[in-house]
Amino acid sequence: MKLHTVFLREGCVLPDQFQICRDPYCKGWELAVGGVASELDANIRRAGWHFMWMTDSRSSHGFGSNPETAIHRALINALKRVNGRFNAAELGSIHITNCLGLKIAKVTLHARQIQRRTSLVLAEESRLQEVLAL
Repeated sequence: MKLHTVFLREGCVLPDQFQICRDPYCKGWELAVGGVASELDANIRRAGWHFMWMTDSRSSHGFGSNPETAIHRALINALKRVNGRFNAAELGSIHITNCLGLKIAKVTLHARQIQRRTSLVLAEESRLQEVLAL
C-alpha cells in the first residue's frame, strides 16, 4: 500500500468522463486503483469538479504476522471511522513497529470529498443532486 492512496466510499459519484478502476476493499469502501491523490485531484479538477481536503482525519492500529496484514487491518479500522458525510479518504501515513514478532501498523487517513459544487454538501445530498441532474 502506497502513501496517498485513495479510497472511495461505495456509491461515490465521479464526473461522467472520468474513468478509474475501483476494487472492493472492505465493507462500504473501494480502492481507487492506479493513481495517488495528486493525480486523482488533477483529473477531477480538469473535469470541472472538486476534490476537497477535509480537516477530519482518523488513525487506527492493526496487528498481524506480517506488515501487509497489519496495514490492511489498520486501514479497515480507520475506514470505519471516517465520517459518513465524506465520500473519499486518502492514506496519509503508515508506521510499522514490531513487538515480540507481531507487526503493529498505525495508519492515518484524511477525509476527502469529491463533488461538482464548490460548497460542501452531505454525501447523500450530493448523490441525489447528481441523479436529479441526469
